[in-house]
Amino acid sequence: MVRAALLIIDVQNDFCPGGSLPVPEGDQVVLILNQWIAEFTGLIVASRDWHPPDHISFRERGGDWPPHCIQNTPGAAFHPNLHLPANTLVISKGTQSDFDQYSAFDRTNLAEALRARGISRVWVGGLAQDICVRATGLAALGEGFETHVIRSATRAINSRPGDGELALAEMARAGAIIE
Repeated sequence: MVRAALLIIDVQNDFCPGGSLPVPEGDQVVLILNQWIAEFTGLIVASRDWHPPDHISFRERGGDWPPHCIQNTPGAAFHPNLHLPANTLVISKGTQSDFDQYSAFDRTNLAEALRARGISRVWVGGLAQDICVRATGLAALGEGFETHVIRSATRAINSRPGDGELALAEMARAGAIIE
């Protein structure tokens, strides 16, 4: 029997409409992910950006992004309509001022936690398709996990037009199954 995990990537207020770094239609993934959560029988993992106020990714520090998902602020909270079970494994990333992390696997214990539970397959959805979902999907493949990307449960920020589709194509070329 193949054990699986559902990886919900960064469905946080700042990445939804009204947030400081909104992904177009980012809140539309919530209903779809809630359906997956309700029916999923494996481990549910939710990653989150959890930045200090002086994070290196912020424009004030020379990064690409406005301040977002600052620790212990409403913007860093998971979307209020996302129904995460109490036993959800939460992975915080981007917690250090001078190091950025786009992948939920980057300098976290996620790969080890999945392996310790006998998980070999992951399903990935969330925000943003062309940034953190892309990085997490590619890292999951690099860690040897069978990787499925739930296309309907992810949206792109599209800094450049078409970035989302390019990210899906890149993950597919690397071996991800785009659902």
